[in-house]
Amino acid sequence: MRRQYSTREAAKKLNVSLITLQRHVAAKTFTIPALQAVGGVRVRLWSESDIKRTRTELAKVKRGRKKKET
Repeated sequence: MRRQYSTREAAKKLNVSLITLQRHVAAKTFTIPALQAVGGVRVRLWSESDIKRTRTELAKVKRGRKKKET
């Protein structure tokens, strides 16, 4: 069976904070794994390939605050 990671564990493997990863998931910055029901709770389970793909996509995102256009 392949190892699957929680969002918290995936954030740790990606060297970003949990909040940062959750913000990218909410903003749909990159392809995210689908929600799965585990014990009556819906969670995202990240595979090694999801983490690898996310790492390359996060490298393309500009760091820092985004200025709002007026």
